[in-house]
Amino acid sequence: QVRLEESGGGLVPAGDSLRLSCAASGRTASSVVMAWFRQGLGKEREFVAAIRRSDGGKYYQDSLKGRITISTDNNKNMIYLQMNNMQPEDTAVYYCAAAPKMIGEAVRSSRPYSSWGQGTRVTVST
Repeated sequence: QVRLEESGGGLVPAGDSLRLSCAASGRTASSVVMAWFRQGLGKEREFVAAIRRSDGGKYYQDSLKGRITISTDNNKNMIYLQMNNMQPEDTAVYYCAAAPKMIGEAVRSSRPYSSWGQGTRVTVST
């Protein structure tokens, strides 16, 4: 299994930007698809974005398109989530996840992902 560690969370004022990072270690070959999910207080975990490490193919939650960008640095086994114009509804714990194989449109479901980080908390203040 691959180990994942998120960083970059914190308290940000509404309208600001934030970049989250996820470092993969261990069996990084098991991170064919990597993704970000988030879970707000009292809410279900939801898909944010995913990226195929082989060709950089990207998937986004429709409602977040235009405000977020997922990227990868395969040399460093890192993925990033750039979030702009943050809003209070973006407040959540953000999780990095890895899937060991291509999963097509199932990227938006949490079930195919076998490795998860501990999460990094993001709080957006008004």
